[in-house]
Amino acid sequence: MPIDAGTEAPGFTLKDQNNQEITLADFHGRKAVLLVFYPLAFTGTCQGELAEIQTNLPAYANDEVQVLTISVDSVYSHKIWADREGYTFPLLADFWPHGAVAQAYGVFNEDRGYANRGTFLIDKAGVVRFAQENPPGQRRDQASWRDSLAEILGRRPG
Repeated sequence: MPIDAGTEAPGFTLKDQNNQEITLADFHGRKAVLLVFYPLAFTGTCQGELAEIQTNLPAYANDEVQVLTISVDSVYSHKIWADREGYTFPLLADFWPHGAVAQAYGVFNEDRGYANRGTFLIDKAGVVRFAQENPPGQRRDQASWRDSLAEILGRRPG
């Protein structure tokens, strides 16, 4: 079960597809963070969701918000996948300890060894304002993310 809205977001430092460390706390006070967990690279539903993020990137990565995606895949898998698909946002490796960040957010699937489709919107103060979990294979509706972003950024949804 994912952590609840209103909870302080668990901190983490993970490496992106370019082997650069990304720390959640670096965004505190500066940007909201859209945190998107996905099961595995190179899978159809995940690829479709990340392609939709790339298509709508100006809504998810700008002066007010940063999108971070996370899976248990390695940095090297993420690099190949990002290059192949043209993803220009961070793909973070929750590789070792295996799934530790997904576990902290309550979306690690113990039976399968990867994260379920957890989505969290973290405000500039580091508090979770939106939390949702979809099981593997069930695609997410990103309109709810955009509406939640608009709400915490003081804009009109849609």
